[in-house]
Amino acid sequence: MAESWPFLDTFEPNFRPLVVIELAKGTKEETIQWFTKRIVDKKANGGAQLLVKPLVTGSGDEHIYLVGASHLRLLLGAETVGLVKECSDNSMRTFTYSSRKTFKGFADDNHNFLTMAECQYIIKHELENLRAKDEKMIPGYPQAKLYPGKSIVRRLLTSGILVQIFPLHDREELKKLRHSWYGRVKVGYQPLDEIRCYFGETIALYFGFLEYFTFALIPMAVIGIPYYVFAWEDYDKYVMFATFNLLWSTVILEVWKRICAIMTYRWGTLLMKRQFEEPRPGFHGVLGINPVTGREEPVYSSIKRQIRIYLVSLPFVCLCLYFSLYVMMIYFDLEQWALDYHEANESNFSNLMLFVPSIIYAIVIEIMNRIYRYAAEFLTSWENHRLESSYQNHLILKVLVFNFLNCFASLFYIAFVLFDMKLLRQSLATLLITSQILNQFAESLLPYWLQKRHKERMKKRMCSLKTDTDLSLVEQVNLEKEMGTYFGTFDDYLELFLQFGYVSLFSCVYPLAAVFAVLNNITEIYSDALKMCRVYKRPFAEPTANIGVWQLAFETMSVISVVTNCILIGMSPQVNALFTDSKTDLILTVALVEHLLLAIKFIMAFVIPDKPRDIQIKLAKLEFESLEALKQQQMKLAAESLKE
Repeated sequence: MAESWPFLDTFEPNFRPLVVIELAKGTKEETIQWFTKRIVDKKANGGAQLLVKPLVTGSGDEHIYLVGASHLRLLLGAETVGLVKECSDNSMRTFTYSSRKTFKGFADDNHNFLTMAECQYIIKHELENLRAKDEKMIPGYPQAKLYPGKSIVRRLLTSGILVQIFPLHDREELKKLRHSWYGRVKVGYQPLDEIRCYFGETIALYFGFLEYFTFALIPMAVIGIPYYVFAWEDYDKYVMFATFNLLWSTVILEVWKRICAIMTYRWGTLLMKRQFEEPRPGFHGVLGINPVTGREEPVYSSIKRQIRIYLVSLPFVCLCLYFSLYVMMIYFDLEQWALDYHEANESNFSNLMLFVPSIIYAIVIEIMNRIYRYAAEFLTSWENHRLESSYQNHLILKVLVFNFLNCFASLFYIAFVLFDMKLLRQSLATLLITSQILNQFAESLLPYWLQKRHKERMKKRMCSLKTDTDLSLVEQVNLEKEMGTYFGTFDDYLELFLQFGYVSLFSCVYPLAAVFAVLNNITEIYSDALKMCRVYKRPFAEPTANIGVWQLAFETMSVISVVTNCILIGMSPQVNALFTDSKTDLILTVALVEHLLLAIKFIMAFVIPDKPRDIQIKLAKLEFESLEALKQQQMKLAAESLKE
């Protein structure tokens, strides 16, 4: 069997569709022919060397294409993207075609050596790396300009010629996954390895973190219940609970790093080398030369970007923060009205009215968060960041700052300006519970209901369709292309981040927060699993080694929680009674305790290694072997040159 690109045959007797390409209806024939030719052309000619065939629906307007690849092509692609697989000696190594027989489970006739998610990731990588050669434009569309090295797929997307690219579901594997994941109510761990094989590492890590965070909350919930029942008004009794909470938040985040390292080493992504980032699809500018790659690509002045960030985006964010605070003051006016009404009409109805302002405010917070998210995405895109990582970092910063102030400003105001602990408990409980109910409805229940209705309509339409091709495949593609697109784990991590804030920032005031968080997360696991399997299109797998910037976000929240809890305890009447002579002594004592707890947190973070010892040894061993292999290769080349 051939091992190099020029001799690779694109013929595959049993074509297996892996990825769907949907072009805009009415796309010009010359454009379709040029694009499909580039997909099937050999690598030496600048093609992707994949397999493609149209989806025949009988309507006469074939604008949907199925993409696959031969087994050999996928193996060579696995080497190109740097997939890491398990060897026969149980070590993890980067896959190479020349050493393929040393890998566990490999056989020339074993087409399951690569998971379907890995195959689809390889195809996505090859399609995105289809680059223009000497073309100046997309054939048939003079306005869609090209230049040497420009990604063809990205230009087709930004020009509206290419509607979407998405991976197909594997119905049989999905059915098995649904059964083991959420098909039955059970107490146990999620099938994270199966989730990873089907959806990829990024989504598997999110569900792993959600599961871990839920289990980590259980001790807080168990301890919080008796504190809530027996020590409701005695804040000095919460000192031990708050101290435990603060140390707990540090330990769980550090232990998560170790668990994450164990999982990603087993999956191979801990060893994957970071690939060179290409410009993001929305990036634009005048043509210039990239000093790193030497390729021609758009160049945009960093000074112009900084001007947009600091003179437009920053003032807009500050304006939104001011508006959020203005809405918060309206909420306090409503709270005062409800209190006055209750004092004037003491009844069961007036008791219920006390919770109405908080419920309304919680709903308004969710609406404002979602509207601001769209504005933040528009602004960050307008800032014209070259790299996707830079775009994501700026977007996350904007969203986190606003969400933090929008969700927690009222609680800080109640605690440190109004000094009303009873109202703080009530507001915290109402905001937490209402936001959890709204998120469950908006993220899972409503999309599932809409998708179910659409599926029923599509099935009726498919029954009346006459076609020569496999009806089940046509039905599947038509159903999946109309499904919602899963835009990543951003919103899911954001929800957990805010929940972590509710649990940790004011733990000494409302110990039951952890109980509600556990109950919510148990249902969240099932509802998120449902939406991944039934509501959204299958997302492309994305290799990752950790949860990224969210780790830093959670750690920052835990540091802030130390400060808030120490101040709350210092404000309690019982603690104040110990320092009747001098408030200065009280302030100094609280500051000393706060610094001591922060010191303990940072010492624990330093003492607990991010990776277990055995994984550190394995990584060091692989690095040593790589250096030795490179040294041997250099010595061999030197010896050959001396012979000449």
